[in-house]
Amino acid sequence: MDKQNKIDILTHLVQIDSANDHEKMIADYLEKLLTDHGITVKQVETSPGRNNLIAELGEPDATPVFALAGHMDTVSFGNVDDWAHGPLSAEVHGDRLYGRGSADMKGSLAAMVIAMIDLADSKVKIPGRIRLLATVGEEYGAAGSRQLTEQGEVDDVDGMIIGEPTSGDVVYAHNGSLNYTVTSEGTPVHSSMPEQGVNALTNLVKFVNAEADLFADVKPSKEVGPLVHSITVFNSGDQVNTIPGHAELQGNIRATPEFGNGAVIKRLNMICRGLSSAADTDLSFNVDMSFDPVVTDKEDPLVQLAQSESSKALKHDTEFKVIHGATDASEYRKAENQFPIVVMGAGDWENAHKMNEYVELSQFLVMDDVYKEVALKYLKSLSKK
Repeated sequence: MDKQNKIDILTHLVQIDSANDHEKMIADYLEKLLTDHGITVKQVETSPGRNNLIAELGEPDATPVFALAGHMDTVSFGNVDDWAHGPLSAEVHGDRLYGRGSADMKGSLAAMVIAMIDLADSKVKIPGRIRLLATVGEEYGAAGSRQLTEQGEVDDVDGMIIGEPTSGDVVYAHNGSLNYTVTSEGTPVHSSMPEQGVNALTNLVKFVNAEADLFADVKPSKEVGPLVHSITVFNSGDQVNTIPGHAELQGNIRATPEFGNGAVIKRLNMICRGLSSAADTDLSFNVDMSFDPVVTDKEDPLVQLAQSESSKALKHDTEFKVIHGATDASEYRKAENQFPIVVMGAGDWENAHKMNEYVELSQFLVMDDVYKEVALKYLKSLSKK
């Protein structure tokens, strides 16, 4: 596929608004694109208007299986007036194509689609199968990858690349991410007689103070560094002269492989139960979203192969890295079959979710070759065993 056709595919993807919804529009576009080249495709509905897409190359039931995985949703635009180039414009200026999702991660998704098309058109014999997984809802809860994992769509996978923006570097590990809510219930009364009520805000502050040192004894991970925890949302009261009868906060924790989400949840529950044992204190804890930490051995053959092929295509030595975000890998790791996962794609991780998001075309235009070479060589290596 020539350069302009590649850019055209990326342009169309960026111009489709899939901010936290409407992924079916992308799935429909990709299905037509892929089936026009003889590639087998199916869609899996998560909810109305939100469909995952699965495409496959190779003989049915052939093994081994390699997966190229990415998400079709983006985060919201924010204030459109803060964009120098419209979030759906896909404008090209120099080496940059601008637009929401251009880096995270429609650039890499487009490259994966292009890789599938090029392989189909070339009629190359695939030593197994290559499966494309394009999911919904990664940015808020990973509903798509969770659904596909629960339905067994990755139980036969032997290796996977997830195309998040890494500037071509190879990410072999990342923290978990856990969102939670703590709710405090009290008794509202007039602020002139607080002793007759129960101040939900004051009781919730007890949790804030205790949480500050709750994980002080947790040692940093040798791979992903320290456990990071933050209280980020706090709401209470609606009138200045009324003692609040309800208050709630939300927090985010980046767990580590050594002290995972289960251990984090246990501690948060423990502190809420402990504080609630005091008179006139009623705290409840709820997990809103939970991504587990993910680590693939840096010496794993897939990690090494990805770094070699990426370095060759980008003409410089790419790096092995760890990120402190979370990806669909956390859901795919729950599959019955355990397999190595690499996160690698075009665009800068630091550029994701920002205003005036962009992807470097020089990275995007070679990433399809990286995906093709890694998939074919990895499958070939496994088929010889």
